Amino acid sequence: MGVREILIVEDQAIMREGLRALLSNCSGIKVVGEAADGCLGVRMFKKLHPDVVLMDLSMPKMNGIESLKQIKRVKEEARVLMLSVHNTEEYGRAVLKAGADGYIQKDCSSAELVKAINDVFDGRTYIYPSVSEPLVQGYGDGKTRDKGSSWDSLTDRERQVLKLVAEGYRNREIAEFLFICPKTVEKHRTNLMKKLDLHSVAALTTYCLQRGLVGPAESDWSVLNPLFAGA
Repeated sequence: MGVREILIVEDQAIMREGLRALLSNCSGIKVVGEAADGCLGVRMFKKLHPDVVLMDLSMPKMNGIESLKQIKRVKEEARVLMLSVHNTEEYGRAVLKAGADGYIQKDCSSAELVKAINDVFDGRTYIYPSVSEPLVQGYGDGKTRDKGSSWDSLTDRERQVLKLVAEGYRNREIAEFLFICPKTVEKHRTNLMKKLDLHSVAALTTYCLQRGLVGPAESDWSVLNPLFAGA
Protein backbone atom coordinates (compact mmCIF):
# COMPACT_ATOMS: atom_id res chain seq x y z
CA MET A 1 0.00 0.00 0.00
CA GLY A 2 1.47 3.35 -1.05
CA VAL A 3 1.64 6.53 1.00
CA ARG A 4 -1.53 8.61 1.12
CA GLU A 5 -0.71 12.32 0.82
CA ILE A 6 -3.16 14.43 2.81
CA LEU A 7 -4.04 18.13 2.71
CA ILE A 8 -5.74 19.37 5.91
CA VAL A 9 -8.16 22.31 5.48
CA GLU A 10 -9.36 23.46 8.91
CA ASP A 11 -9.73 27.00 10.30
CA GLN A 12 -9.01 26.15 13.95
CA ALA A 13 -5.26 26.00 14.57
CA ILE A 14 -5.52 23.56 17.46
CA MET A 15 -7.57 21.16 15.31
CA ARG A 16 -5.07 21.39 12.44
CA GLU A 17 -2.18 20.71 14.80
CA GLY A 18 -4.02 17.81 16.38
CA LEU A 19 -4.90 16.25 13.03
CA ARG A 20 -1.35 16.67 11.74
CA ALA A 21 0.11 15.07 14.89
CA LEU A 22 -2.37 12.20 14.76
CA LEU A 23 -1.92 11.46 11.06
CA SER A 24 1.85 11.89 11.14
CA ASN A 25 2.01 8.91 13.47
CA CYS A 26 -0.02 6.71 11.12
CA SER A 27 1.80 4.36 8.80
CA GLY A 28 1.17 5.02 5.12
CA ILE A 29 -0.12 8.57 5.63
CA LYS A 30 1.79 11.80 5.02
CA VAL A 31 0.43 15.31 5.65
CA VAL A 32 1.75 17.42 2.78
CA GLY A 33 0.02 20.70 3.59
CA GLU A 34 -2.38 22.68 5.79
CA ALA A 35 -4.78 25.51 5.06
CA ALA A 36 -6.68 27.74 7.50
CA ASP A 37 -9.59 28.54 5.18
CA GLY A 38 -11.37 27.29 2.08
CA CYS A 39 -9.82 29.77 -0.34
CA LEU A 40 -6.29 28.82 0.68
CA GLY A 41 -7.32 25.18 0.63
CA VAL A 42 -8.31 25.40 -3.04
CA ARG A 43 -5.05 27.16 -3.92
CA MET A 44 -2.97 24.58 -2.05
CA PHE A 45 -4.85 21.74 -3.73
CA LYS A 46 -3.89 23.16 -7.13
CA LYS A 47 -0.26 23.35 -6.02
CA LEU A 48 0.12 20.08 -4.09
CA HIS A 49 -2.32 17.67 -5.80
CA PRO A 50 -2.82 15.58 -2.61
CA ASP A 51 -4.42 12.14 -2.67
CA VAL A 52 -7.08 13.12 -0.14
CA VAL A 53 -8.31 16.50 1.14
CA LEU A 54 -9.51 16.42 4.75
CA MET A 55 -11.83 19.44 4.85
CA ASP A 56 -13.77 21.10 7.65
CA LEU A 57 -17.39 21.88 6.78
CA SER A 58 -17.72 25.21 8.63
CA MET A 59 -15.04 27.78 7.81
CA PRO A 60 -15.00 31.58 7.42
CA LYS A 61 -15.42 33.30 4.03
CA MET A 62 -15.64 30.10 2.00
CA ASN A 63 -17.17 27.07 3.69
CA GLY A 64 -16.26 23.46 3.08
CA ILE A 65 -19.01 22.80 0.54
CA GLU A 66 -18.05 25.75 -1.64
CA SER A 67 -14.37 24.78 -1.40
CA LEU A 68 -15.27 21.20 -2.26
CA LYS A 69 -17.10 22.32 -5.39
CA GLN A 70 -14.14 24.43 -6.52
CA ILE A 71 -11.71 21.57 -5.93
CA LYS A 72 -13.92 19.22 -7.96
CA ARG A 73 -13.96 21.77 -10.79
CA VAL A 74 -10.17 21.74 -10.78
CA LYS A 75 -10.02 17.93 -10.71
CA GLU A 76 -13.24 15.96 -10.90
CA GLU A 77 -11.67 12.80 -9.51
CA ALA A 78 -10.21 14.62 -6.46
CA ARG A 79 -10.89 12.77 -3.21
CA VAL A 80 -12.42 14.94 -0.47
CA LEU A 81 -13.36 13.77 3.02
CA MET A 82 -15.53 16.29 4.87
CA LEU A 83 -15.05 16.75 8.62
CA SER A 84 -17.79 18.21 10.81
CA VAL A 85 -19.25 18.45 14.31
CA HIS A 86 -22.71 17.76 12.87
CA ASN A 87 -24.15 14.26 12.73
CA THR A 88 -27.50 14.79 11.02
CA GLU A 89 -28.89 13.31 7.83
CA GLU A 90 -29.31 16.83 6.43
CA TYR A 91 -25.59 17.63 6.56
CA GLY A 92 -24.58 14.21 5.25
CA ARG A 93 -26.96 14.57 2.32
CA ALA A 94 -25.75 18.11 1.56
CA VAL A 95 -22.05 17.18 1.38
CA LEU A 96 -22.70 14.09 -0.73
CA LYS A 97 -24.88 16.11 -3.09
CA ALA A 98 -22.01 18.62 -3.42
CA GLY A 99 -19.66 15.81 -4.47
CA ALA A 100 -17.86 14.79 -1.27
CA ASP A 101 -16.35 11.31 -1.16
CA GLY A 102 -16.90 10.94 2.57
CA TYR A 103 -18.33 12.54 5.70
CA ILE A 104 -16.98 12.01 9.23
CA GLN A 105 -17.54 13.62 12.60
CA LYS A 106 -14.86 15.36 14.62
CA ASP A 107 -15.50 13.13 17.63
CA CYS A 108 -14.43 10.03 15.69
CA SER A 109 -11.59 7.82 16.87
CA SER A 110 -8.17 7.94 15.21
CA ALA A 111 -8.78 4.44 13.83
CA GLU A 112 -12.08 5.54 12.30
CA LEU A 113 -10.44 8.59 10.69
CA VAL A 114 -7.69 6.47 9.15
CA LYS A 115 -10.29 4.01 7.86
CA ALA A 116 -12.26 6.88 6.30
CA ILE A 117 -9.14 8.24 4.60
CA ASN A 118 -8.24 4.82 3.23
CA ASP A 119 -11.79 4.17 2.02
CA VAL A 120 -11.93 7.52 0.22
CA PHE A 121 -8.46 6.99 -1.26
CA ASP A 122 -9.56 3.58 -2.58
CA GLY A 123 -12.58 5.09 -4.30
CA ARG A 124 -15.22 4.08 -1.75
CA THR A 125 -17.71 6.47 -0.19
CA TYR A 126 -17.36 6.73 3.58
CA ILE A 127 -20.23 7.88 5.81
CA TYR A 128 -19.84 8.02 9.58
CA PRO A 129 -22.03 5.31 11.19
CA SER A 130 -24.23 7.71 13.18
CA VAL A 131 -25.14 9.48 9.92
CA SER A 132 -25.22 6.58 7.49
CA GLU A 133 -28.26 4.79 8.91
CA PRO A 134 -30.67 7.77 8.85
CA LEU A 135 -29.22 8.83 5.49
CA VAL A 136 -29.88 5.43 3.94
CA GLN A 137 -33.31 5.35 5.58
CA GLY A 138 -34.00 8.78 4.12
CA TYR A 139 -33.24 7.51 0.64
CA GLY A 140 -35.49 4.51 1.22
CA ASP A 141 -38.34 6.72 2.39
CA GLY A 142 -37.90 9.07 -0.56
CA LYS A 143 -37.03 11.99 1.72
CA THR A 144 -34.07 13.00 -0.42
CA ARG A 145 -36.36 13.41 -3.39
CA ASP A 146 -38.89 15.65 -1.66
CA LYS A 147 -39.88 19.11 -2.69
CA GLY A 148 -36.80 20.60 -1.03
CA SER A 149 -36.40 23.50 1.37
CA SER A 150 -35.84 27.24 1.26
CA TRP A 151 -32.09 26.52 1.52
CA ASP A 152 -32.27 24.38 -1.61
CA SER A 153 -33.83 27.30 -3.49
CA LEU A 154 -30.73 29.47 -2.99
CA THR A 155 -28.13 29.71 -5.74
CA ASP A 156 -24.45 29.07 -4.97
CA ARG A 157 -23.76 32.80 -5.14
CA GLU A 158 -26.63 33.60 -2.78
CA ARG A 159 -25.25 31.05 -0.31
CA GLN A 160 -21.81 32.68 -0.52
CA VAL A 161 -23.32 36.12 0.14
CA LEU A 162 -25.45 34.75 3.00
CA LYS A 163 -22.42 33.28 4.76
CA LEU A 164 -20.37 36.47 4.38
CA VAL A 165 -23.26 38.61 5.64
CA ALA A 166 -23.55 36.33 8.70
CA GLU A 167 -19.80 36.71 9.30
CA GLY A 168 -20.30 40.47 9.60
CA TYR A 169 -18.98 41.66 6.22
CA ARG A 170 -20.54 44.73 4.61
CA ASN A 171 -21.69 44.90 0.99
CA ARG A 172 -18.53 46.64 -0.22
CA GLU A 173 -16.31 44.04 1.47
CA ILE A 174 -18.38 41.18 0.08
CA ALA A 175 -18.19 42.70 -3.40
CA GLU A 176 -14.39 42.92 -3.19
CA PHE A 177 -14.08 39.35 -1.95
CA LEU A 178 -16.38 37.89 -4.64
CA PHE A 179 -15.15 40.23 -7.41
CA ILE A 180 -18.63 41.63 -8.09
CA CYS A 181 -20.11 45.10 -7.68
CA PRO A 182 -21.90 46.23 -4.47
CA LYS A 183 -25.21 46.59 -6.32
CA THR A 184 -25.02 42.92 -7.30
CA VAL A 185 -24.37 41.99 -3.67
CA GLU A 186 -27.44 43.99 -2.63
CA LYS A 187 -29.52 42.18 -5.26
CA HIS A 188 -28.36 38.80 -3.96
CA ARG A 189 -29.15 39.85 -0.38
CA THR A 190 -32.65 40.93 -1.38
CA ASN A 191 -33.27 37.65 -3.22
CA LEU A 192 -32.02 35.40 -0.43
CA MET A 193 -33.97 37.32 2.23
CA LYS A 194 -37.11 36.86 0.16
CA LYS A 195 -36.48 33.14 -0.39
CA LEU A 196 -35.70 32.50 3.28
CA ASP A 197 -38.38 34.90 4.55
CA LEU A 198 -35.78 36.53 6.79
CA HIS A 199 -35.56 40.31 6.75
CA SER A 200 -32.62 41.41 8.93
CA VAL A 201 -28.94 40.68 9.29
CA ALA A 202 -29.59 39.32 12.78
CA ALA A 203 -32.15 36.84 11.40
CA LEU A 204 -29.75 35.76 8.66
CA THR A 205 -26.93 35.30 11.17
CA THR A 206 -29.13 33.25 13.49
CA TYR A 207 -30.19 31.09 10.53
CA CYS A 208 -26.55 30.42 9.62
CA LEU A 209 -25.63 29.63 13.23
CA GLN A 210 -28.52 27.17 13.51
CA ARG A 211 -27.46 25.41 10.32
CA GLY A 212 -23.79 25.31 11.34
CA LEU A 213 -22.77 27.43 8.34
CA VAL A 214 -20.82 29.72 10.66
CA GLY A 215 -19.56 29.26 14.19
CA PRO A 216 -19.95 31.75 17.04
CA ALA A 217 -16.36 32.95 16.54
CA GLU A 218 -17.07 33.77 12.89
CA SER A 219 -20.34 35.66 13.31
CA ASP A 220 -20.67 39.34 14.11
CA TRP A 221 -22.29 39.15 17.53
CA SER A 222 -23.12 42.89 17.51
CA VAL A 223 -25.99 42.22 15.09
CA LEU A 224 -27.45 39.65 17.51
CA ASN A 225 -26.99 41.53 20.76
CA PRO A 226 -26.36 45.30 21.11
CA LEU A 227 -24.21 44.60 24.19
CA PHE A 228 -21.54 43.29 21.87
CA ALA A 229 -21.51 46.41 19.69
CA GLY A 230 -18.19 48.19 19.94
CA ALA A 231 -16.68 45.41 22.02
